[in-house]
Amino acid sequence: MSDPLTVIARFPGVSEAVDEARDAVDRLYRHRVLRRASPAVSAESSLRGARASAALEGVDVSLDALRRDEVRDPAVQGALRASAELGRMGPTWRKAPRQVLARLHTVAAAGLASEAALGRPRTFDTVPDPLGLGEAPGAGETARRMEALLGLLQRPSDAPAIVLAAVVHAELAVLRPFGTADGVVARAAERLTLVEYGLDPKSLVAVEVGWLELPYGEGLRAYLSGTPEGVSQWVQHCASAVTLGARETTAICEAMRRG
Repeated sequence: MSDPLTVIARFPGVSEAVDEARDAVDRLYRHRVLRRASPAVSAESSLRGARASAALEGVDVSLDALRRDEVRDPAVQGALRASAELGRMGPTWRKAPRQVLARLHTVAAAGLASEAALGRPRTFDTVPDPLGLGEAPGAGETARRMEALLGLLQRPSDAPAIVLAAVVHAELAVLRPFGTADGVVARAAERLTLVEYGLDPKSLVAVEVGWLELPYGEGLRAYLSGTPEGVSQWVQHCASAVTLGARETTAICEAMRRG
């Protein structure tokens, strides 16, 4: 059987968008500030990414408020915890992705779901639809598709990391496998995939910030069409989010350079 990721990588427009994103990341990694301050840049990127992920969930707060630890909204706190958790999850992502997703949901959904539901796949069919994507697949179909997704993460592929990250993000966002905080989990899993599959090993790219500048729901609806054109549009959006996220982190570097 053909590798589905390499098939997607050959869809029209994908290769060019992926190359543009790679170039943006390569330029970022050459920034002189990273020679001495890479951990600080990564930490700031992580904070901005968490703020952006919460904003995509409908809770938009300022960076200053986050730095002063003034925000107690559970969606924001969940995004912050998920972002912080990524640094500890890297090596496990390829070997035990189910375990990682369960942990990400546990920290992201605390305060939003019952303790008994944290980290557990949903067994019910009706879930919230904050992005207007339509009904999610039932629990049985979701479980089957999640098995297929987990298989992709553990299967060798020549496809670019962005293609895998795009599929991971989209499947988690449209399946809504937990029923709460699925968007935060999806975006955290995307970032983790970009890190662990080689595009952004230092977790510098604030890809979540990139998503704030793009038609997020529209891209997911294109993916849901299942057509080559729709899936290609989504992957190109993911590549654009990486490009924009690299631009955001470059701005962080420049601010640090100026002191």
